[in-house]
Amino acid sequence: MKLFSNSITTLERALDYSSVKQKVISQNIANADTPNYKAKDVSFKNMLQQEKELGLNACKTDSRHFDFYGSSSGTNGVYTRNDVQYNHNGNSVDVDKEMSDLATNQIYYNALTERISGKFQTLHSVIKGGR
Repeated sequence: MKLFSNSITTLERALDYSSVKQKVISQNIANADTPNYKAKDVSFKNMLQQEKELGLNACKTDSRHFDFYGSSSGTNGVYTRNDVQYNHNGNSVDVDKEMSDLATNQIYYNALTERISGKFQTLHSVIKGGR
């Protein structure tokens, strides 16, 4: 029996994505003046494509289980941007774009936290019997 609905699990995964995105944006901003630093980004689509190409990794806990081939990249969807213009020092961070991405991610994160809070408020109300 599942304690929470699938929507709470989905919101949890979305919060995980937003957290990773926040870390990557912060790293990009912190390294804006670092020579030869390559800007990074987070993409679920790229992560899924990599996993499909490399194959999925699984833990075999019993000799009767099927073998899984391939190796997982373990990058959590983080990749180095290749379609960018480099500065004179070889750095590819565009601070204006990063700040815009940061604001967008903050709005996304706030919406997710409000939604998951609403889900828990609903559960709280149900547990208390509507009082």
